[in-house]
Amino acid sequence: MAFARPLLRRPLSGQLLGRRGVCAGAMAPPRRFVLELPDCTLAHFALGADDPGDADAPDPRLAALLGPPERSYSLCVPVTPDAGCGARVRAARLHQRLLHQLRRGPFQRCQLLRLLCYCPGGQAGAQQGFLLRDPLDGPDTRQALLELLGACQEAPRPHLGEFEADPRGQLWQRLWEVQDGRRLQVGCAQVVPAPEPPLHPVVPDLPSSVVFPDREAARAVLEECTSFIPEARAVLDLVDQCPKQVQKGKCQVVAIEGLDATGKTTVTQSVADSLKAVLLKSPPSCIGQWRKIFDDEPTIIRRAFYSLGNYIVASEIAKESAKSPVIVDRYWHSTATYAIATEVSGGLQHLPPAHHPVYQWPEDLLKPDLILLLTVSPEERLQRLQGRGMEKTREEAELEANSVFRQKVEMSYQRMENPGCHVVDASPCREKVLQTVLSLIQNSFNEL
Repeated sequence: MAFARPLLRRPLSGQLLGRRGVCAGAMAPPRRFVLELPDCTLAHFALGADDPGDADAPDPRLAALLGPPERSYSLCVPVTPDAGCGARVRAARLHQRLLHQLRRGPFQRCQLLRLLCYCPGGQAGAQQGFLLRDPLDGPDTRQALLELLGACQEAPRPHLGEFEADPRGQLWQRLWEVQDGRRLQVGCAQVVPAPEPPLHPVVPDLPSSVVFPDREAARAVLEECTSFIPEARAVLDLVDQCPKQVQKGKCQVVAIEGLDATGKTTVTQSVADSLKAVLLKSPPSCIGQWRKIFDDEPTIIRRAFYSLGNYIVASEIAKESAKSPVIVDRYWHSTATYAIATEVSGGLQHLPPAHHPVYQWPEDLLKPDLILLLTVSPEERLQRLQGRGMEKTREEAELEANSVFRQKVEMSYQRMENPGCHVVDASPCREKVLQTVLSLIQNSFNEL
């Protein structure tokens, strides 16, 4: 492939900065970026269309990550605020494919950070991406990125940015595209400070991407996947056999939630035996055989699978609760909390605030009478995990390795509403935990 204009290795000159047609005027309307740093803090910046002259200096953390002597690149997957379900699925698959590619070849020596591009004002349409930091500023990294960009011939096509500093130390980003087989510089703008918005930029996208508000929203995602995941059609067929808006029977329904290794499986079985109740699990056994397949897919597809599993379980609950109590090992709260903790970058303070709509139970999903959340200390949970010897899912491994992710899952659980969770300390001996759980269930039954 030929270059329409070479990538400049020298610093930007004052003359170039002042030429509106070459740099400043070529950019699209300003967008903002949020970068997740290794300590789980977030740094926000924007791309300005004009030279701000004496404006405040950028966040020093950004100067250290975007400026010399190393070389930084941004790679974002575009998606419009009004994008349909198919476009969001394609963007998510491209993002995952890029992640796999950025962990190979010359990229292995680079630092890879999570980057999000968004529009100010709380609009939906955040774009997932990466910041790649090359400690050697090597030409092989730049060439590999351009080849990666050129290989993406179908929409959506990622946006590649390259950061560099001018003689005054101000940071700029060049934007590159591939057009008709030629690699072109299509924009250049200065990196300027940006305030942190009141709400994490990804939150407006959660209902359309991972925390689906109803059955049809999740179903639409898997419908887009049937051409490349044959099992998606089988899941949809099972969902379509389930009546909509099912009602609970006369008997009590209790959902038991908790992180892995909190004793949840043992407690649910013991409670079911004590109450002579039917024990159900989410995802249900009829689709559990395909769990590994969907766990390897992007978050939007994975969460659609688990969401639809809840609706299949709801149909089973409606049938079984007509004649006996029902205990459910995980339900909608698990699906939502893991999705929120995964998608919202940063620490606890960046989660949606308490009482946000994302924590509300879907209106078309059968509600249990009681939800119990089992908890243990991080130390005890880790000890239990090490004794299990079982293969871990991606999220189980993340819980074990990332304490911030675990805290976000736990906090999201506790913010769930309508119905919320009753927290149960599962650290004592099994008999005592069982006694506590049965007492809570009896009290709930008395209130019905």
